[in-house]
Amino acid sequence: MSGLKSLKKRRRVQVIGIAGVCLAAVLTLLWFLPDESFQFFRSPSEVTQAPPPPTERFRIGGLVEGGSLVRGQGEQISFVVTDGGASVPVVYTGILPDLFDEGQGMVAQGNYINGRFEAVEILAKHDESYMPKEVIDALKAQGTYVTPDGAAVTN
Repeated sequence: MSGLKSLKKRRRVQVIGIAGVCLAAVLTLLWFLPDESFQFFRSPSEVTQAPPPPTERFRIGGLVEGGSLVRGQGEQISFVVTDGGASVPVVYTGILPDLFDEGQGMVAQGNYINGRFEAVEILAKHDESYMPKEVIDALKAQGTYVTPDGAAVTN
């Protein structure tokens, strides 16, 4: 009976050891990933300052600029996304989320090609007052952030 207990104990130690090695390997891989791997989206300022290659798919987030929303033939839509410091034209073919509108926060996924963001998906799933934290921070830094109740916020 004692041989069975030592076998269970040895097996338990082996499983814990393998789990520890796997955890260490995953943490090591995460440590060496580039910082942009952890970024949810890029702001228009980041995209215009350091344009990514046309083959790189990423997310861009900001506010839909007022007066820029143009509906084309069929499901084609074009608009401009801004963070207050820079603006990037966006084209998208598809159906927009119900709450997508000018002056609202949005996140789109796609490619930046020839100075224009070609979106394959609009990820703006929010209520009327939602805005991504990074966009709020960028607008506060510019001094143009307005809270949902209409009060201007300054630094």
